[in-house]
Amino acid sequence: METARDVLRALARRHAFGDLEALVGGDPAAAALCAFGQRVLDLDAEDFGMPEAVGDVPRDLLDRARASRMPQAPRERPRGALASLRPAYALLLEVVEIRWRRREMAALVAAVHIASEYLPLLAWEPVLGHAGDPALLGASVTGPGSRFGVPVEPGSRRECDHTRPERSACDRTLRVAAEPPSGWRAYLDRQHSQVASALGKCASGCRTPCAVLTRLDEPVRTDLSARAKLAADFADTAVVRLRHAAPVGHGFGVPSPEEVETAWSRARASLRHQPLAAAALAGTDDEDYPLPGLAALFSAVAGTPIRPDTLLHDVARRLLRVL
Repeated sequence: METARDVLRALARRHAFGDLEALVGGDPAAAALCAFGQRVLDLDAEDFGMPEAVGDVPRDLLDRARASRMPQAPRERPRGALASLRPAYALLLEVVEIRWRRREMAALVAAVHIASEYLPLLAWEPVLGHAGDPALLGASVTGPGSRFGVPVEPGSRRECDHTRPERSACDRTLRVAAEPPSGWRAYLDRQHSQVASALGKCASGCRTPCAVLTRLDEPVRTDLSARAKLAADFADTAVVRLRHAAPVGHGFGVPSPEEVETAWSRARASLRHQPLAAAALAGTDDEDYPLPGLAALFSAVAGTPIRPDTLLHDVARRLLRVL
């Protein structure tokens, strides 16, 4: 017969941090690790990694989480996911793997959808030197010949492919670093993904490129365009579209593991028509990962290797030690 300790350890190995927290409330160290692990697993990037939110959590784990945190004030340091999105995508890969093993398909699809929304910024990061940080972005996208965030005059010919919400978000991102924290957080919640989409359009297929793109040297521009095109194509794949059939989208159905596998197979097939994706996916068919080739695609967009993180596995190992 299993002892209570065996049950607790089994929950830790399954990364069932929320359930475990309810059972170890009398142990402050274990409870703090559980609360921290659950926030990271839920991708609650506003809160994880902050000492006042997690209690007595080891500093090394906090620092790793902060690398994927969205700063909640314009001048907050460190800049986390605005400095680089690579740690966040490594964490997303780990979350996808854990959600698959726990058979939590709605949460898995949500993680893939989040990845698709910010993938254009991952493509731009090597060019910008940061991941679309509003405090730094203006220097790279404004100036003579740029239409970034410029409103279309009534009656004039529309030369920019950005939608009205995208133009509004681009205008806001150039000013938001001077706003109070409440305005900054509102921008991150509602408009930062629109800026990612707009920058993706700039690089992947604008019909009349402006200085946002034309100021770049031709080799840099060609490389960026290929990686941004892959980001745009990924966002249009069957596995990303599954979100709209799940509770996190607009319906009430939750995809089964078989439906996720089928959608991912269709996504891989559709992406293979693009040379960059075909090269990335080569040799990944037998990969020991629930969505084989996903890390390779993120790496291709980023222009550098990205592998699944081990942060949540390390939290579970610490918990096992405590228990």
